[in-house]
Parts: sequence; structure tokens; C-alpha cells
Amino acid sequence: MATHTGNEGTIKVGANAIAEVRSYSIEETGDTVEDTSMGDTYRTHKPSLKSWTASADVYIDESDSTGQGALTVGSEVTLNVYYEGETSGDSYKTGLAIVTANNLSASFDGMLEGSISLQGTGALTSTTVA
Repeated sequence: MATHTGNEGTIKVGANAIAEVRSYSIEETGDTVEDTSMGDTYRTHKPSLKSWTASADVYIDESDSTGQGALTVGSEVTLNVYYEGETSGDSYKTGLAIVTANNLSASFDGMLEGSISLQGTGALTSTTVA
């Protein structure tokens, strides 16, 4: 299995790349439900619903109207995370998400930065670049 460095990644809103991405994360989780019954000596569980969230940290680029500009709170977007690049055969994750937060921060000796949070709605799928 190949390994990859973080700088190989690209994040897109639909077909539009998000400019100035510094870092990102995706978390997939799965709930369980208990199905323990009388006579059992250990609790038992079954898998239940799954969900996912994503976040990205960026340097603010006001000229990126189709990438960063599309990530306004409440927007529903198709998020495409190309974690190993965009060459044919590379893997990426894609799913519909709702922007839940868009934060700005700055310091006198630093860059204007943004942090974007997204809540997945529906499945997050793994696929490959055609």
C-alpha cells in the first residue's frame, strides 16, 4: 500500500477547488444499539446509523468565489476530498454536506485564517478518479 503526504490533497466544492487549504479532516462514525437480553452475561450490540463530518482550515482568499465563497453557513454542497491527488486512478471521498460553521481569525503577526465545519448528509463514498 502506498503512503501519501498531505500536500498531495485538494478539496473541491462540486468541481471548484477551494483555494489556500492548509489542513482538513474527515470523521466517519457509526452508532450502535444494544440488543442484550435476559440470560446474557455480557452486553451485546448491533451496528446502527452512520454519520460523517468534515472541516478545513484555509488562508482567506476573497477572490475564491466558487470555492471558499460557496462555503457560507447553511449552504448544502457536494464535498470532494482528493487526499492523494487528482490523477486517474487516485482515490477520493465525496458526499453531500451542510456548512455548519465558518470562522475567521487573525493576529497582528499572522495571516487571516478561516475554519470551515461541515455536517455530512447521507453517505460519504470512496471512489477513484476516472
